[in-house]
Amino acid sequence: MTLANPEFLILLLLAPILVVWYVKRNRKRTATIRYSNVSLVKAVERISKKRKFRHISFALRMLALTLLIVAFARPQSSHTEEEIITEGIDIVLALDISSSMLAEDFKPNNRLEAAKLVAADFIRGRQHDRIGMVVFAAKSFTQCPLTLDYGILLKFLEEIESGMIEDGTAIGMAIANAANRLRDSKAKSKIVILLTDGENNRGELDPLTAAKVSNAFGIRIYTIGVGKRGSALYPVDDPIFGKRYVKIPVKIDEATLKEIAKFTGGSYYRATDKESLGQILKEIDQLEKTKIEVKQFTRYKELFASFLFVALGAIVLETTLANTKFRKIP
Repeated sequence: MTLANPEFLILLLLAPILVVWYVKRNRKRTATIRYSNVSLVKAVERISKKRKFRHISFALRMLALTLLIVAFARPQSSHTEEEIITEGIDIVLALDISSSMLAEDFKPNNRLEAAKLVAADFIRGRQHDRIGMVVFAAKSFTQCPLTLDYGILLKFLEEIESGMIEDGTAIGMAIANAANRLRDSKAKSKIVILLTDGENNRGELDPLTAAKVSNAFGIRIYTIGVGKRGSALYPVDDPIFGKRYVKIPVKIDEATLKEIAKFTGGSYYRATDKESLGQILKEIDQLEKTKIEVKQFTRYKELFASFLFVALGAIVLETTLANTKFRKIP
């Protein structure tokens, strides 16, 4: 509750002044009466009991005064509504799930698990954007269409694992699939975040052609090469010796990834560990911020009438009692 004219509350200082005046006035109003017969006192005993309630009239007057002052201050209840105008961004995460993503150079996780953890943090950091997900190996398919339901998106992200698709790296098909999801979007900004650790070696469409198609639809592509430089340990299940690790060379077609990003107005990044991958997605998050305008409306409801009616009721009751039960005879 708010007050439209709170300056009237200063009048409440009159209340304690009037109370002090009333107390002093009643102390001075004492008298003695001589009776020839004390039995007369007993006769008026019933009437004297009413004196216990003689201060009710004054209390009602003070209540009425207080409520009238509060009513003059115009108490109001307010209800605030917000209208959020947002120019959202549509984002598609294209994630490589080929077998090479199982390389364990992103300790304590392999590349795929590290990418999933960092992507989950990225998703939780967005608020008003539609996000979709494409996964690819030898082929590409949509793991989750564009959605604002981040809960279901995170569930689909958690279910991703290597081996869901025939092995290989079809970067061109991944870009084409992501572009297909975004081509009819009315968002002010449409972006693809492509994360891969290899070279395009499968699919009917080469990456640069797919990038040209994406650019025609106004789609910006951020490319991320995942893997430390040189070689990385890759787990192998040996039927005789069990699980062992072999070193495999890290082959990322950085030249093509840079060309894709440059052609579409995006950027290329190289992630050599989990921390740098997280930092890259934070940087992209800052570059692609949603524009939000908030219009606030406040509706006020006047409450002074309630205080006024109660004050008038107190005045009527006090007047009635003063002329009946507590009537004074001069």
